Amino acid sequence: MGSLFSKSSTLRKSVRITDEEFVELRDFIYEKSGIFVDVKRKYLFENRFSKRLGELGLTSFSDYVKYLKLDRQNQELKQLFELVTTNETSFCRDMKQLSAFQEVILKEKLEEQRRAGRYELNIWSAGCSSGEEPYTLAILLLETLKMEYARWRINITAVDLSEEMINRARSGVYGEYAFKTTPEEIRSRYFKPVPAGWEIDPRLKRLVNFTQMNLNDPLALKRVPRSHIVFCRNVIIYFDDAMKRKVVQAFYDNLLPGGYLLVGHSESLHKVSQTFKPVHHAGAIAYKKEE
Repeated sequence: MGSLFSKSSTLRKSVRITDEEFVELRDFIYEKSGIFVDVKRKYLFENRFSKRLGELGLTSFSDYVKYLKLDRQNQELKQLFELVTTNETSFCRDMKQLSAFQEVILKEKLEEQRRAGRYELNIWSAGCSSGEEPYTLAILLLETLKMEYARWRINITAVDLSEEMINRARSGVYGEYAFKTTPEEIRSRYFKPVPAGWEIDPRLKRLVNFTQMNLNDPLALKRVPRSHIVFCRNVIIYFDDAMKRKVVQAFYDNLLPGGYLLVGHSESLHKVSQTFKPVHHAGAIAYKKEE
């Protein structure tokens, strides 16, 4: 093993990771982010991290963990988060769930707010990746409220572990791949073509507040405004049971009475939390915080 900052004489395409190194790096990632990497995904460490080790001039994963621990400014931690997160998303993804949200849950919450004379709605998109989910929710709000939209104060708080994804979301410009699940009329209504792709309507941008956030940071979670609805889709699958319970409890604490949590269609809170009431809709399950 070379010293911490030693460079290998020839740059190898792939740096092998030992079982001990895998456990050490996996535990460090879990401690910092709550993301648990199964040993079956060990090969992903070699594939994803080898280039980064080469860029840093490191010859082993042990050296890389030492480098992370010595990084007092947490600059390398940001790079680590980019390497461990998966960003597979698109606009209008899982339309069955989104239809249930728009036709039932959203209409219910809007009507409750109207009756109370409070024309405001807070939504939290946790694990928003490059912004397709929160912008989709903003589109559904405009589609539902129509001309009434101007009198409402809408706030969608969108957070993600990856700073790169947050910056991409703020730019509001997307390539063709982002529209693979999007009806063409939605794209033509809310996006305009620009040299780099398609730029989102400024009205939608104003509804969404993007913030880099670690769901394993309890103080950061407490700064999110109390929500009427929380979306956390295809995120908790990357957590172990202890982290799932911790995050779901944070969502419960954040939600206002009668609020809803929506998770991915392949996810369930069945063994995670008994505090929510499952509410079944056509093609979707929502979890309600009872009043």
